[in-house]
Amino acid sequence: MKSINDYFSIAVKNNASDLHLVGGEKPMLRIAGELRDIEEKPLTDSTLRKEIAGILTTQQQKTLTEEKELDMSHDLGTARFRVNVHFQDGNIGLAARLVPKTIPSPDELRFEPILQELPQLLDGLVLVVGPTGQGKSTTIASMIEEINKTRKTHVVTIEDPVEFLFEDKMSLIEQREVGQDTNSFSDALKHVLRQDPNVILVGEMRDPETIATVLTAAETGHLVFSTLHTSTAAEAVERIVDVFEGPKQKQVLIQLSAVLRATVAQQLIPAAEGGRVAAREVLINTPAVSNLIRENNIAQLQSVIQTNAKAGMVTMDKAIEKLLKEKLITKEVAEKRSGRQRKI
Repeated sequence: MKSINDYFSIAVKNNASDLHLVGGEKPMLRIAGELRDIEEKPLTDSTLRKEIAGILTTQQQKTLTEEKELDMSHDLGTARFRVNVHFQDGNIGLAARLVPKTIPSPDELRFEPILQELPQLLDGLVLVVGPTGQGKSTTIASMIEEINKTRKTHVVTIEDPVEFLFEDKMSLIEQREVGQDTNSFSDALKHVLRQDPNVILVGEMRDPETIATVLTAAETGHLVFSTLHTSTAAEAVERIVDVFEGPKQKQVLIQLSAVLRATVAQQLIPAAEGGRVAAREVLINTPAVSNLIRENNIAQLQSVIQTNAKAGMVTMDKAIEKLLKEKLITKEVAEKRSGRQRKI
């Protein structure tokens, strides 16, 4: 097989979003949302193990051996990858996401007007949600970079691994990587409030302790950005609440109703002229939304989004219809991605 860095280079040259190397399988790239073979010959597991070991530190090899999973970053020249190493059916596997060298601007990402306002917030919680590979990290990075360019503030990011690399402009930005700079999201969050941050980025809210600390940070005058793996804005609220049990749920509902500023549910859709374009559902925490969250009437959030376009709210169906109207996607794609699989 080629060297592992050769495969990373091929991913860069082909402008792929992802590289997949699995022992016993053909190497593949994901380009514009579709998987494509790089070679016809499957990779040999033993050789792939040696190649992967060659890019790991001693500590990373120990983590992989003990936990059978490893998240890390890998640099190749000016290219940067977010890498997951894992095992399947006894064979080693590597999935690498190519992180763009430059952070896209809000205009390049086609931010809705209400999203343009989110970096101006001084406190509260902003969630960007969606399945894996739907551009959540890119959207948040664009918002953080807007803060970096326009405000003299202290930003602390906690990521697993660090993806976009920020260069200080007006802001001071500290990027902490789980496993390298801190043991876990929850450990980092226990101490982050003593580091005098104004803005905090938590790569993912994975467990009750992390979620509880995020809510407290947002409650105490900090602006917090984070992600969840849910498909809709309403599901994000439900996921946060369901992590907790019994009386704790009521407390979390009260906190969330007070600190949530916006939830953006995002999916990347095949564009008419190649590549992908983002469709976003937007939930803004108006007094009506806050009341629904506090009373645990999560099921009604979707109807509130549908009837509050003036407040900047957008349903996913409306976002898709707008992309179609602007001829950025085809009618066939729009109908497939519409929530009701209806004719448009």
